[in-house]
Amino acid sequence: MKVNEVPQERGIMPEDLHEVCYAVDEGGNYVLAESVGWEPKNVANDQAWEVIHAQVADALEKIHAGRQSPLAFHMAINQMNISLLAKYVRMNRWRVKRHLKPDVFKGLKPDMFRRYAEVFGITVEQLMKVPSNATHCFKKVLHPCR
Repeated sequence: MKVNEVPQERGIMPEDLHEVCYAVDEGGNYVLAESVGWEPKNVANDQAWEVIHAQVADALEKIHAGRQSPLAFHMAINQMNISLLAKYVRMNRWRVKRHLKPDVFKGLKPDMFRRYAEVFGITVEQLMKVPSNATHCFKKVLHPCR
């Protein structure tokens, strides 16, 4: 692809960011060229965000129905599954899975809350709260709510 043919179709990327890709200049040399995005990538990103939005909405629905703890929301918003979270908090998967139960989660010790909060990069108070619906989580795509 020639430098002047590098796609400039803006998607979810903010105004002040560009991605860099390789293109061919007039001399036939590979050079770096800035792009704000291209349609296939934008479509793939949109589809991926739709899936993430659905996963967060599903987690919130289960939390509000009393079937899961707030841990499920924070796992969904951070795109973590039980295995990954278990590795980050350095405990067995069965324990993380158990902590997804609301009654068990409420009874955890403060140190355990702190470990989860540290992994998610939030405070313990933020760990305990979840938004009322997923719409409030995705006002700005690159900075999902916590």
